[in-house]
Amino acid sequence: MPGTNDTSFPTKYWQALPDGRVQCDTCPHHCKLLDGQRGICFVRACRNGQIVLTTYGRSSGFCIDPIEKKPLNHFLPGTAILSFGTAGCNLNCKFCQNWHLSRSREVETLAVEATPEAIARATHRLGCRSVAFTYNDPVVFLEYAVDVARACHAVGVQTVAVTAGYICAEPRRDFYAHMDAANVDLKGFTDDFYRKFCGAQLQPVLETLVYLARETKVWFEITTLLIPGENDSETEVDALTQWIARELGPHVPLHFTAFYPAWQLTGRRPTPPATLQRARQIALKNGLHYVFTGNVRDPAGAATYCPGCGRGVIGRDGYQIAAWHLSEGARCAFCAAPIAGVFEAQPGAWHGACAPVDIGAFAPPD
Repeated sequence: MPGTNDTSFPTKYWQALPDGRVQCDTCPHHCKLLDGQRGICFVRACRNGQIVLTTYGRSSGFCIDPIEKKPLNHFLPGTAILSFGTAGCNLNCKFCQNWHLSRSREVETLAVEATPEAIARATHRLGCRSVAFTYNDPVVFLEYAVDVARACHAVGVQTVAVTAGYICAEPRRDFYAHMDAANVDLKGFTDDFYRKFCGAQLQPVLETLVYLARETKVWFEITTLLIPGENDSETEVDALTQWIARELGPHVPLHFTAFYPAWQLTGRRPTPPATLQRARQIALKNGLHYVFTGNVRDPAGAATYCPGCGRGVIGRDGYQIAAWHLSEGARCAFCAAPIAGVFEAQPGAWHGACAPVDIGAFAPPD
């Protein structure tokens, strides 16, 4: 393994082309590069006739968050998670709230150096139950994420991917073999929306979701950011939620979150809470069991309800667990119906504000 100062890490998913270019096969863009060129993501590049990752072992920083911020409501509720990202992204979302990282073209953004072992050690010592690959899409730093995941699993720490799911089949198998949970952004439900606002296509994302549901044991939840006038129509929400119920199952949690002006859409208005509540009702009507509203204060939309008796089993106040009515075996305390997710007997006790972490403070003793 190269040291953390070596920013050129060999990758696996590429092929040499007859015309002298090299094709990256990590994501559906299939960037075809000459020596010295970088892909759409900016962090995977062609050097000496192969595709390398240029950001291995370097991060934009680390922060302790509640797991609910990812958002994951049915994976170890109430626990702390160590979050970090790198730079670059393979989508170009015009509404990106982390654009200073995902669209970064400055190596200086990655000021923090950390080996996979250092991240695992820090996560364990901080008492975090899991580590999140987030802020920018972990697909673009797949090799680093996988190595961090291996190190985390060795010390009993779980791993979470926060991703747009834009990845090819073979690297997808490799990546999710090392993930315990994921939140996948389903950014809209038309190819036109993906082309216009994300510079991508819808179908590969749907294929990732189907793969997770049918071929893995990864716990996953879905987030859809509703942008007024673009992907929030009743027709599109109806089609999206029917597809989830039919192809993935009614137990997959879905988060409808509010858009706030960002990046290249600063002139747009925020999403009205009523839009989120309407979308939630459509999803429930179509049979989904766990539908949440996010980026707004909505206690009813933040709670988990039993699909059997309809009573609230997990109440949430912001990122805090406000009520807990799960019995042994993750069942409703009122009617004993099973609640889908990864739960422990009691929720975690995360409290306080999200806090940055100095990974260097957890160096091994001499």
